[in-house]
Amino acid sequence: MDTRTVGKEKEELACLYLKRKGYQILKRNFSCRFGEIDIIARDDSTIVFIEVKYRTRSDSGTPEQAVTPGKRRKIIKTADYYRMCAQILEDVPCRFDIISVTRDKIIQFENAFDYYGTTS
Repeated sequence: MDTRTVGKEKEELACLYLKRKGYQILKRNFSCRFGEIDIIARDDSTIVFIEVKYRTRSDSGTPEQAVTPGKRRKIIKTADYYRMCAQILEDVPCRFDIISVTRDKIIQFENAFDYYGTTS
């Protein structure tokens, strides 16, 4: 299986995991000129921007370690753009999570990194 197919499969697992926890999936694979966000969901009143990472081997680090500061900046810019397009007001809380998928488990890191952008 190619990496794109595996990635889609792991994102589907992450969506099922989130739905079981009561999240509403708003958008998958939102992309714009700034980057891409794997999953955008609602957890009660909070908009959650989620990066899904998968690793088969641990010798290259854990999946969550692959979300570098540069990748975080891209996700934040993309989230700002999504909020603007979806007309989500600034007072609506948002957070950034990472879902780490390995062969035998799924771990969600809530508030994995801080938001430091603006919606304007």
